[in-house]
Amino acid sequence: MLKPGVQRREFWAWASLDFANSGYTTVVLTAVFNAYFVAVVMQDAAHATLAWTLVLSVSYLLVMVTAPWLGAWADQYQAKRKLLWLASLACIFATALLAGVGQGQWLWAAALLVVSNLAYASHQDLAAGYLSELAPKEKLGRLSGYGWAWGYLGGLLSLVMALAWVQFLGLELSPFIAQALGLPNPVTDQGLATEWAVGGAMLLTAFLFALVGLPALLVLKDHQPAQPQAQWRGAWHRLVQGWSGLAHGQPLRQLLVCIAVYQSGVATVITLAAIYAQQVMGFSMAQTIVLVLVVNVTASLGALLFGLVQDRLGHKRSLALSLVLWILMVLVAAFSTTEPGFWLAANLAGLAMGASQSGARAAVAALSEPDRQAESFGYWGVAVNLASVCGPLCYGLTSWLSGNNHRLAIALTGLFFIAGLILLLRIPFSQADARPMPQA
Repeated sequence: MLKPGVQRREFWAWASLDFANSGYTTVVLTAVFNAYFVAVVMQDAAHATLAWTLVLSVSYLLVMVTAPWLGAWADQYQAKRKLLWLASLACIFATALLAGVGQGQWLWAAALLVVSNLAYASHQDLAAGYLSELAPKEKLGRLSGYGWAWGYLGGLLSLVMALAWVQFLGLELSPFIAQALGLPNPVTDQGLATEWAVGGAMLLTAFLFALVGLPALLVLKDHQPAQPQAQWRGAWHRLVQGWSGLAHGQPLRQLLVCIAVYQSGVATVITLAAIYAQQVMGFSMAQTIVLVLVVNVTASLGALLFGLVQDRLGHKRSLALSLVLWILMVLVAAFSTTEPGFWLAANLAGLAMGASQSGARAAVAALSEPDRQAESFGYWGVAVNLASVCGPLCYGLTSWLSGNNHRLAIALTGLFFIAGLILLLRIPFSQADARPMPQA
């Protein structure tokens, strides 16, 4: 299943990078700190949701600018693992410092979010560049799915730790969730206990990242030799040249455009799910954590199942199926008025998220040149992070201009998935062999 010379422990070390960093996106961006930023740090101001999306947009713009350079540098000097060390340490320390953010400290929170999210996204892009070093081409989908599924379990463990901490402090669970899980339902906590709850969750997330991610880097090896022709200074020049080749049917470039479009919707759901749950559905912090915890289980199943079938169905069909799930999720979420209905939407999102993210990574690896993988995933990072700017920002502007109409904002998010599906169907995946990238 692995390439000759690659040991099984190396694959699990690589998958453990996903396991380690998933806690950040799950706890900080999706379940806990985003809602805390809106409700406590920004004190529920009318522009609080917009402020959250603007802060993340700044960080993703920085990632978008630096990703091609980092990817090309990693290829040119065989430096993926060194850069992963730097990204890991930066994300770990910045996440730990988020534990000290309190009411009204929006500037300090924004600075730490920019640093931590820049480090997280760079870590994710660089780690993705290892996939083709470990897996043969015919197994890319399966091994990408295994890695992403293992990563979601890391996010799941982070949420379990955060939930245990919140329960210890006595925050409220709704009767619906408490009865389903057989948990006690203590009195709602407020004020300082909320800050302690969020602070503890940040420290636990940083601790898990360090505990799993740093030892994994000691095991992982660089199998791809240095590529002097990569010329990191010319990475952006090559990217601009690449976009000009879209009209001539370059499959990788077309795929990147498609990913940038539909990933705008995915990024919106990831960064605003907890805000929607609390602002629209009235969920408490503990309820939201349990919701995202269960979604991580379904996302892990989605990544695993779609990884198993992607190599048989092909990249186009499997990605198209995931986008259909996303469209269905948006419809259910926009019109749900009950808690069970929203739970259905959330779990549809989990299945679609695992499938679309794992599937996109495998598709990029399949259409990339073997000796330019890190650079290709740097370009993938540009597409994903451009989406992370556009999607949440559109949601934030819609909610602000419509008087915090979150249902309208999530309904309009579905347009990203519809447009992405249309673009996907036009990609000639039958031309599976990667075309050479233009040289600087």
